[in-house]
Amino acid sequence: MLDVSTLCQQYGQILKQKLIVEDNVCSVEFKRHLSVTIQGRPSHSELHAEVMFESLDYEGNALNLGEVVLLEEEVPLFTNILVKNGVIISAIHNHRLYTKPNIMYVHFQSVEPPLAFAHKVAEGFRVLRI
Repeated sequence: MLDVSTLCQQYGQILKQKLIVEDNVCSVEFKRHLSVTIQGRPSHSELHAEVMFESLDYEGNALNLGEVVLLEEEVPLFTNILVKNGVIISAIHNHRLYTKPNIMYVHFQSVEPPLAFAHKVAEGFRVLRI
């Protein structure tokens, strides 16, 4: 079985993002480049995605978690790809009121090998403007 650091390196390569390893949690985070206003003011702080894994067991399965901000029209295609691949959609909601365009946050999770999860999420990200 691979150690968390080695696995995390591969995870970051699949998702094509810089990774962070802290307390046996591997995560990748990145910004979405969308033109969004909140109450009429430009905002960039709310436009992120994060995918992570932790609690790796001896069989190679981990708790995999993710969150991504989506334009409202991106939600169906992105979530359909994840569901088709067996990933649980655990929440879809807004974080802020008075956003233009309307942005939604999708939370997703699974327990499986982290690299399998990363491939599934990467497939979903391909339909987004990253």
